[in-house]
Amino acid sequence: QVRLTETGGKSVREGESLTLSCSASESADVWYMGWFRRAPGKGLEGVAGIERDGTPRVQDFVKGRFTISKDKPRNIIFLHMSSLKPEDTAVYYCAGDRASYRSLDNHDWDFWGQGTQVTVSS
Repeated sequence: QVRLTETGGKSVREGESLTLSCSASESADVWYMGWFRRAPGKGLEGVAGIERDGTPRVQDFVKGRFTISKDKPRNIIFLHMSSLKPEDTAVYYCAGDRASYRSLDNHDWDFWGQGTQVTVSS
């Protein structure tokens, strides 16, 4: 069973930056990886994804503020967040799928982490 572990979530002030990490128990180079979030009282939404070759995909609503990257040798996926806003407050989840591509609007991914809390205060 593949395990994904997110770290890096914490409370920050509006305008600050934060990087989340997702460590995979196996090589993440063979999966399509992504970050999702669930804000209080809202549904799950895809934030960013990264293909096996490293091609990033970022949702329009965070484009210009969030980027995704991966460290292949260490099997770690990162979500770099800048200019954070209170509306970015959410539990952030890392996910992986065996497919070569998965839509961020589709939440039926193969593997999920437990999530890490990000709180942005004004």
